Amino acid sequence: MIETRYRPDFKGDAWLTMAQLQHGRGDPTTRLTPTDIWRATRTPEGPATLRLSRDGPDLRVVAWGPGREWALTALPRLLGADDEPERFEPRHPLLRALQLRFAGLRFGRTDAVVEALLPAILEQKVTGVEARASYRALIRVHGERAPGPAALWLPPEPSRLAATPAYALHRLGLEERRSVTVRQVGALAGRLEALATMPGPEARARLQTFPGIGPWTAAEAGRTAFGDADALSVGDYHVPSLVAWALAGERRADDARMLALLEPYAGQRARVVRLLELARIYPPRRGPRMAPRQISSI
Repeated sequence: MIETRYRPDFKGDAWLTMAQLQHGRGDPTTRLTPTDIWRATRTPEGPATLRLSRDGPDLRVVAWGPGREWALTALPRLLGADDEPERFEPRHPLLRALQLRFAGLRFGRTDAVVEALLPAILEQKVTGVEARASYRALIRVHGERAPGPAALWLPPEPSRLAATPAYALHRLGLEERRSVTVRQVGALAGRLEALATMPGPEARARLQTFPGIGPWTAAEAGRTAFGDADALSVGDYHVPSLVAWALAGERRADDARMLALLEPYAGQRARVVRLLELARIYPPRRGPRMAPRQISSI
């Protein structure tokens, strides 16, 4: 265990920033409370668990596991040291208000490509409820306990993902297409993790050359793995209407309309969407929600 204190030399809110890493409140790898942030991850030097808590103007940081020193060294990047929120110039009055309201929001960079891809793949073409259930189940069944006292879990080793048969993933709620992609990501983990040395937009473009990873999945993973504040999820079920409702008062929109509305914010489009999500500015619903399916029973 290592305990230290960290005072960022940039303005930011660790809770707003790190919340983007949590996939539902039951995420076994990440836990946020009003007083603490816990994160378990696999580093190039082995598993690590971080605990962050407020200590005046500083953060009290405790790290466990073989990868604890690597995780501490990477902490500034994780909290958004490489992000440039000052480049965001909101033209819409709503965005100006949200920029002030959520002034501490930054896009941190985990440099953990496979870990970022895994929940994104599970979220392809299914409801959030389905995806989060499969994510929790996959980690509980094929992951392992993280170091430290928080009872967190580590995502599965890539080699374990590559070796897991399709029928075992089917039991966790994954149909053949996503099962194949999960296994391929495990098999290609070395090449995928090498993308962490690239700038965000370039790394995101390279992600799309891998089987099963399209623009939507690359954007979902790129926001956290690469800290890419322009990683816009084209092809999302909800985001176009979210953007159109907030910025133009339109209840429904497609990707083309969303892209047109966000064109003035090129380079910062994911930041716009995240601000709108934090403010929960969603269009009014009409009709039923997308219904979950019982894939594991097929």
